[in-house]
Amino acid sequence: MNALESFAAEVVTFTKAHQGWAPFIVALLCFAESLAVVSFFVPATVILVGIGGLIGASGLPFWPIWFGAVAGGILGDWLSYAVGLYFKDSAHHHWPLSRYPEFTKRADEFTRKWGAPGVFIGRFSGPLRAFVPLAAGIFAVPQWKFQLANVSSAILWAFVLLAPGWGLFKYISQYLPH
Repeated sequence: MNALESFAAEVVTFTKAHQGWAPFIVALLCFAESLAVVSFFVPATVILVGIGGLIGASGLPFWPIWFGAVAGGILGDWLSYAVGLYFKDSAHHHWPLSRYPEFTKRADEFTRKWGAPGVFIGRFSGPLRAFVPLAAGIFAVPQWKFQLANVSSAILWAFVLLAPGWGLFKYISQYLPH
């Protein structure tokens, strides 16, 4: 097991032990997953799928945890957008972005092509997820268009990550002896 897999397992175990904090833990994970560069170091997608299974297996309430995921995703993208809006093109030349030119270039091209809808689409692409909101800020995508794509994609993305594990355990538990 590598370091990221070990970290993911520890976070799921911690969440199981501290279930009351689950919505906040998930919000923090989604926030980190949505920040350019930071997302490389936090295997949040794997952890969130695991927490989805934990929701079903432990009987945790789905909707507060889903809300935490939505809120964290929205705030992370919003911060990335604000950084891009503030620094404009010079963001590419500052550390840590200057160390990842291939990701910023792909996100820039994607955002030029798709604009605000690209923010929605990019949420579902691991490599683009954290860099597209930054590029949207750099290219000054209008705030209302960005937020519409940001909020709507976060709602769906959080559900897609958490619901399969939750639903699978709910389905299986119907057939297990009580």
